[in-house]
Amino acid sequence: MSWFKRKDKGIQTPTEAKREAPDGLWYKTPGGKIIHTRELKSNAYVSPEDGYHVRIGSKEYFEILFDDNKFTELDANMESADPLKFTDSKKYPDRIKATQKKSDLKDAVRSAYGKMNGIEITVACMDFGFIGGSMGSVVGEKIARAIDHSLKNNIPFLMISKSGGARMMEAGLSLMQMAKTSAKLALLSEAKIPYISLLTDPTTGGVTASYAMLGDFNIAEPGALIGFAGPRVIRETIGKDLPKGFQSAEFVLDHGFLDFIVDRRNLKSKLTTLLRMLA
Repeated sequence: MSWFKRKDKGIQTPTEAKREAPDGLWYKTPGGKIIHTRELKSNAYVSPEDGYHVRIGSKEYFEILFDDNKFTELDANMESADPLKFTDSKKYPDRIKATQKKSDLKDAVRSAYGKMNGIEITVACMDFGFIGGSMGSVVGEKIARAIDHSLKNNIPFLMISKSGGARMMEAGLSLMQMAKTSAKLALLSEAKIPYISLLTDPTTGGVTASYAMLGDFNIAEPGALIGFAGPRVIRETIGKDLPKGFQSAEFVLDHGFLDFIVDRRNLKSKLTTLLRMLA
């Protein structure tokens, strides 16, 4: 057992003096690939070995898209009210406050304008970390105001969707946002201002049934889950097994609901090329 003696192997550090690696230093993809978080960030949060796109939020998308991460945020302090006095396992206002504290976000979408490779653009981006990216009154209103900004300044609008659907705590008020945002997008279309919709993982429910699928160009990230109802609900409804890869971005593209799929590492350049073509 001489091989097991530390000093014989030149290891002088006693066990009690050893330090654990800090949490969050490494990221492991579902495919088992391990990457340092610093390298992951420099690679637009995409695993270089298997191309897995890690879920990110508005902070990261703004860093990727806006030149030098310079932008002006719109309606940054808008917060949800509680018109229905909704309570489930906790009161809705308490849930909002707890989520705001945990996520450091005011609600499930942020909107801003700035330059992307020199092109003026308005971007609204959803955050799944805020109650599953659910669409409530604030989400609908902020998107509507972001569209108004594009209309007023005659600049393209980019919507980045990532949502579990409508926010049940706001019931019908949440569903009304589908109509409101769709009507605003119709005005954008009439003004011939480009609207690009980027669907990321996951984009489901009322978001898919409204603004996420109304782009002049509907594009998605690889492997993103895109659909209305979940696979289990659909399977139980139709009584049949679903095709392999059902509701993946690749499946949706093959069936004509997307224009193309874009790797996040190429997102900024692809969007720039597309907007220059439209201009």
